Amino acid sequence: MSDTVWEAKVKGPLEAELKRRNVTDAQLVERRAAIDLVDTEPNIRNKLARGKFTAVFILQCLEAIGATSLRLSDG
Repeated sequence: MSDTVWEAKVKGPLEAELKRRNVTDAQLVERRAAIDLVDTEPNIRNKLARGKFTAVFILQCLEAIGATSLRLSDG
């Protein structure tokens, strides 16, 4: 598989969880700030669009939105 395919596999579940919880990029920035993680809305938007981010970023986002699990596929 190409890197592009893997990047889509990485960003898909996180974006789906944000959508399920109706969390916008701006709200994600606010929620991350509430747990002492400073970021800007454009930076978050770019990270999510590219799909290039660390496992640490994923876990921070999940913590910020109160998720205790992550669905890897809809299947």
